Amino acid sequence: MKNLILILAVVLGLNTAVQAQDKMMDKKVKTITLEQTPGEFTKKELTVKEGTYIFEIVNNGVDHNVGFVLVEKGKDVSKPENHIQTAYVTAPVGTDSREVSKPTTLTKGEYVYFCPLNPTATDNILVVK
Repeated sequence: MKNLILILAVVLGLNTAVQAQDKMMDKKVKTITLEQTPGEFTKKELTVKEGTYIFEIVNNGVDHNVGFVLVEKGKDVSKPENHIQTAYVTAPVGTDSREVSKPTTLTKGEYVYFCPLNPTATDNILVVK
């Protein structure tokens, strides 16, 4: 009888853990794809909802590695401590390839994005509603 109770407790515990994981998966991570060409991002402005995003950066014909930096608008972009580091790509993006960032949670506000390796303008804006 004790073994039966123990087995039921384990099964119920596993079921609860699976349900909790399913609820977390309902908050899906979305992908924002940004293409870089020599000297610029092709998308200059985006508007997205608050949430968690992965940034996919595509190097389209830039003859060297590119990267990605995201900063809250109004902060000094030259200071790494102002960069949202989870938005950095996980590896430099080689010519005609793509890389992604870690999941990055965006809250309501405005952000600027740029590539210091390409280099691109810092007037690209990502707006979160």
